Order: sequence, then structure tokens, then C-alpha cells
Amino acid sequence: MLGAAPIIAACGGSNATSSSAAAQRIRHGGTLQVGATGGGSADTIDAQAPVVDPDIMRVWQLFEPLAIRSPDFSAIEMVLAESIEPVGKRADMWTIRLKPGIEFHNGKAVTADDVIYSLRRILDPKAPKSGATSLAAVDATKLAKLDDRTVRVPLERPDSVFPDDLGQYFNTIVPVGYDPQRPIGTGPFKYQSFSPGQQSVFLRNENYWRTGEPYVDRLVIQDFPDDNTRLNALTSGEVQAIDNLPAALLSSLQGNSGFRVLESKTGSWEPFTMRTDQAPFNDVRVRQAFRLIVDRPEMLRLVLSGHGRVANDLYSPFDPDYNSTLPQRHQDLEHARFLLKRAGQSGLSVELVTSPIYQGIVQAAETFAQQAKGAGVTVTLRQVDTTAFFGSSYLKWTFAQDYWSTLNYLTQVEQSSLPGSAYNETHFDNPRFIRLIAQARATLDRAKRRELVFAAQAIEWDSGGYIIPYFSNYLDGYSAKVSGFAPAAMFPLGNYGFRSVGYVD
Repeated sequence: MLGAAPIIAACGGSNATSSSAAAQRIRHGGTLQVGATGGGSADTIDAQAPVVDPDIMRVWQLFEPLAIRSPDFSAIEMVLAESIEPVGKRADMWTIRLKPGIEFHNGKAVTADDVIYSLRRILDPKAPKSGATSLAAVDATKLAKLDDRTVRVPLERPDSVFPDDLGQYFNTIVPVGYDPQRPIGTGPFKYQSFSPGQQSVFLRNENYWRTGEPYVDRLVIQDFPDDNTRLNALTSGEVQAIDNLPAALLSSLQGNSGFRVLESKTGSWEPFTMRTDQAPFNDVRVRQAFRLIVDRPEMLRLVLSGHGRVANDLYSPFDPDYNSTLPQRHQDLEHARFLLKRAGQSGLSVELVTSPIYQGIVQAAETFAQQAKGAGVTVTLRQVDTTAFFGSSYLKWTFAQDYWSTLNYLTQVEQSSLPGSAYNETHFDNPRFIRLIAQARATLDRAKRRELVFAAQAIEWDSGGYIIPYFSNYLDGYSAKVSGFAPAAMFPLGNYGFRSVGYVD
């Protein structure tokens, strides 16, 4: 799972007063306190290994990647890099050129040496980081410094989507000799303190390379595993913004002139995960039956109060190669019963592990359990806290849930759907699928690559281990005393750091 928090400029959202707040002048100074979903004793502040929402929110504040997807997810935007270009026509060699004049928090200039060090740290086989699978084609032993601002990156195989793989928030650039206990990055805020499961405190980076940003002098991120506690912290003034406002609690802020709601249409997906290598889900007919159990419009209505859209068991909806030609899957309890009978699983009983790791997750589990009764399936819920969910059993549950932000398809596959993926929670291992993905990555011809991706998506749609009922809108809440938030397709609260957020006059 990799998911949590951007903000860009003017506000958009559910309250009509948002636009007037955006028109107010943001002043410098003050402390911004933010409530983040979940967290626990396993929280990390490592620049390249975030897992839960608070981890990811911290990464956005302290560190920056070479590039990142634009807020509307339509294009790659350069961040620390000036350019990322292929050498020749095979896409097996790339050149990264850094922007001039950018410094780390300690005043050291960002150079090619830091890029090489960062990539090798991500790819370290003894301690691979979140981006290791997506950057697996990089030949780390042959990275070459051409000058202080230029790095030549050889790949062991052609990779036509290398800039997208490189341009992820977890593929950040850190200085040579980086110490995760004393984190130094190039982000808008500098590290002051970190208490896992509680809070982290950051100070304004006065030498930040974006002129005039950030606005606030001090940023505090607090962990709140409970939705009601997080909302109460906002309404009481303990924090000035919260992420993942549950749709059921939206009315608590709407109509209140002291608060704003930021709603963003995203590609965020909260799947049910079926381990394809363990009974009963090692039988594809059981997986197909479980996907037919779901009444998607009802789940969207009950879980998100309609703040999202129906999905079709396929992720990456903003990818231009998203296969929208696949038939929309609908609830079909009769056919689900038929498939279960053919698999010898009539009257099946399963345990579903759930946890309040994201808005609506537990409610979705409860809804699925109810809907499953119609197919003669008994689903027993086991709810654990967020620390236990992301503990030693994470990625090992037979039947569970998770949440992801949106990535383009080939990048997401590398994260979650290949045998060597860092987060292959379904343990999906399909030889033809693997071959198609490899061919698609090596193909520069856009039309041919699209054909290959469509074929791969059809396999995963039919026989993969994910049930994806809907894409959820992000609902974030904040005080009318602050401004600078705007909708985004990925992580609307905290993306690019809280650099553009501040108090209004």
C-alpha cells in the first residue's frame, strides 16, 4: 500500500465558501497542525520507505523526487530534475539533468553524486526500498556521473515508462551518507522531532528553492487512528486540517462557516485482497465468484455516500491506456453460486481481516459480508488495529483489504502485481501476464504498447486477486483560518508538502 496527501493552490470542494477563502491573502508565520489517518509504533520517517498515511505525509514535507505527476495526473512535472531524457531510440539508457542551485536542508548543493547514492540506496538488495521493484531495470553498478548536475542511467532492459517509475514520491533524493534518524532532504520543511504513532514536528526551510514558500514557520503532523477523534481535533481547534474525512461525517462540517471541505476526484482504490496461492482463492472460480458477489452501486452508496464512482476490478483509471472496453462487472449472485459449486465450495466460510486504515474500509468489509450471504457465503470479520494490520502479517493475509493512491498501470503493476513486487498482497503469479508486462515496458510504439497493456489488464480483470468495487473521492477538512488547498488526483492533502498552505488575513 502506498497512499496519502497533496495540496496545490486555490480551494475546491463541497463548501461554496471555498472560493472566497482562496481569494484571501495568505500570510507568512504561525504553526500549522494537521491530523493524519492511522499510524502506530511501526511508523517511519525514512525518505524512501513510507507505508501508512502519516509516513507518506511526512515524506512530502521533508523530501522531493526528481519528478512527479501533475495534480490532475495528466503529465510528468520536473521537480529536482531539469530533464529526464532517453539516449537513443531503445529506451535502455537515460540522462537525468538536475536543476541548478537547489540545496539540502544542511546547505549542501544537490549533485549527481546524491542522485546516484539515492538510486543505489533504493535498489540496495539487502534493504530494498519502496521503489525498488519499479526501478528494477536500473543497472545500479553502472550509474555514471557526467558532471555535477548530470547522471547517465543504464537499464538492463528497455523501459519506455522510466520517467513515470522514477517520478514517484517515495523515490526521493537524499544526500550522500543519508541518516534516516536525522533526515535531511530538499523539501519545504526541515526535521525537528518524530515520535512514532504520535506526532512529528518540522520547521520552515528558509532556503527552500521555491520563492516565498512555505508559508508557516512550524508544521506538526499528528496521528489519529480513530475518525471521530480526528474530526473532533479539527472542530475543537487542536488541528487546522485533517485528511480522509469519512463521508458519514461530512455533514459535521458542511454549512459551518468556520470550516471547509476539500473534495477531489481521484484514482484512489481500496481493494479486497485475495491470496491467489492459498485456499480457497487458489481456485480462480472462487475469485471470480467473489467479484460477482459485490453490488458496487450499493457499496458506493453505503460506504462513501456516493462520493466516488463505481470501479471494475481494475486500477489506474487516469492512465491513457486504461482498458475501458472490458465489460462492467455487476452483481450476479446466481452465477457466483454456480462458480462456487463448480469449485466445490458451496456454503463457503471465510475470514476477512479489516482495519480502519482508510475512510470506509471497515464499512466496506461489513457491506461485503452482508452481500456475500446472497451467494451462500459466510464472511466472518476480524478487525485489528492499524499497527497489527501493517505488522508482521501484512501482505500475508488470506483475505483482507488495503488502500492505494493512483499510479499509472505499468508503475502500479511493478508495485503490487508481479511475483517480485514489494506489495504483492494477492501473490499473483501469472506467466503470460508477466510476459505481457515485460513486452509493454520494452515497447516505445504507443499503439503496440496499448495492445499489450490491454491484454495484461484483461488477464488481471479475469483472474487476478483484487476486488475493486469503487474509486473513492478524497474528502479532507480544514479550518477557514487557513487557505492554499486545492483538489488533486492523488493525495490532495499534503501533496508537494504543505508549502502552499498558510493562515489568511
